[in-house]
Amino acid sequence: MEHYVTLFDSVFLPQGLALHESLESHSGEFTLWVLCMDLEVYKVLSEMKPNNMRLIKLDDVITPELQQVKVGRTRAEFCWTCTPFAPRFVFEIDPAVRRVTYLDADLWFIKNPSIIFNEFEVSGKQVLITHHGYTPEYDNSTAVGHFCVQFMTFLRDGSEGVRKWWEDRCIEWCYAFPEDGKLGDQKYLDDWPQRFSDEVHVLQHKEWTLAPWNAMRFPYGDAVLYHFHGLRLMNKDKVSIGGYILPPVLIQNIYRPYLISLKRVCLRLKDIGFEPKFQHKYPGLLSVLRRKLGSIYAQRWRFIPQYFMDL
Repeated sequence: MEHYVTLFDSVFLPQGLALHESLESHSGEFTLWVLCMDLEVYKVLSEMKPNNMRLIKLDDVITPELQQVKVGRTRAEFCWTCTPFAPRFVFEIDPAVRRVTYLDADLWFIKNPSIIFNEFEVSGKQVLITHHGYTPEYDNSTAVGHFCVQFMTFLRDGSEGVRKWWEDRCIEWCYAFPEDGKLGDQKYLDDWPQRFSDEVHVLQHKEWTLAPWNAMRFPYGDAVLYHFHGLRLMNKDKVSIGGYILPPVLIQNIYRPYLISLKRVCLRLKDIGFEPKFQHKYPGLLSVLRRKLGSIYAQRWRFIPQYFMDL
């Protein structure tokens, strides 16, 4: 039994359900814990009752420290602030859980992640983190960090010091702008291999965690999971897949199946009376120029609507 924990609000409910679908297809025996960041997502998931899912209502677990900083942070910033606490909440609710893995809600599994856990177990460490593994042209490690808060495993025994340190830092400062070498919850991981050398293992196989920032570097067939960073449901039944140049073979074999999964879960949501909330994140002009989208931007919009005409 693998225990995973993720967090999202009602806006990102489709991505969260697509993540759950992929675990059902590839993870074997598992429980996905969901820290519900608003009451609406808790009510919808309570009605749907997905298999192998346990819900955590934020109001039931929020700490005084989290409550105090919530008012001064944006929705995204507060979600990042809660990320270090999510494994703790699982450990506190269920004493039988020995290992929990935090997942970003926009992850999607392509293969069984057991090979990741096998490497982690051989390391003998208590915490697992993953590299961004940037393609050189997208290397943004100085700004956003060498490691990605996307797939992080914590053992109950031995990881508490790392988690508590991270919790405290995110309570002190967790914002969506850079300041003094910090950015959100993520830049704090940069020195973990040195600061927590006895506890932290860095996944050696960067090709197992694929994302748009390294999709030009690694073949998609090696990936265990794909991180759909920047993908947003739009108005007028469209989807933006973000501002990265992507190989056509990746769009065909990874993005197309994911969009089909998203469409399927959106239809399930509509069946129970929940209208998916479009996420309205068009890439800004500077982003488009920086990433040299060119003609692929128009090509992207020709492709995607055929999968989401009925959303």
